[in-house]
Amino acid sequence: MPKVALLNQSGSNVGEIELNEAVFGIEPNTHVLHETVLMQRANLRQGTHKVKGRSEVSGGGRKPWRQKGTGRARQGSIRSPQWVGGGTVFGPTPRSYSYTMPKKVRRLALQSAYSSKVQEGNAIVLESLSLDAPKTKEVVNMLSALDVNEKALIVTAGEDKNVALSSNNIPTVNALPVEQVSVLDLLTHDKLILTKEAAEKAGEVLS
Repeated sequence: MPKVALLNQSGSNVGEIELNEAVFGIEPNTHVLHETVLMQRANLRQGTHKVKGRSEVSGGGRKPWRQKGTGRARQGSIRSPQWVGGGTVFGPTPRSYSYTMPKKVRRLALQSAYSSKVQEGNAIVLESLSLDAPKTKEVVNMLSALDVNEKALIVTAGEDKNVALSSNNIPTVNALPVEQVSVLDLLTHDKLILTKEAAEKAGEVLS
């Protein structure tokens, strides 16, 4: 089982914690990680793009000139695609880009993302994390004590409004409850800061 140092909010070492090997100690599957990130990014797309076809642009109710005898090419409407101001052929229309992957594959992706953080030494486990009130300064001081200068994801066992609000004003920090953490969240942040309770919960749910 992978062992990680257990720290307090002041950055002091207070012991060790054994993490669930099925979640934090596997060989990361890079292909599954890649596919999951593609899926999540596709699901974020709005798909509201729209152009007008020949039936939607204005004008063009009558034939611009007679069929024969003018010496010009025959035309049926001034709103055909070859005319300036005409409709667009095969242009984008509103659609959904979202799709899903099997549950077991999504779980493997999360396990791989957590394991890669531990193997890279970018996972920090806190004994506990509690703030009396929403104060950005307290999170800044904690990050300084933990020597974290990169983008960081703080993961708590449940919804913690004080931690979430305290992190809102720091552009490089996000705070989420463990059940809302996605593969994209884990991979787009350099450091992962877990509470002991959140690490145990992730180990139980994802193993």
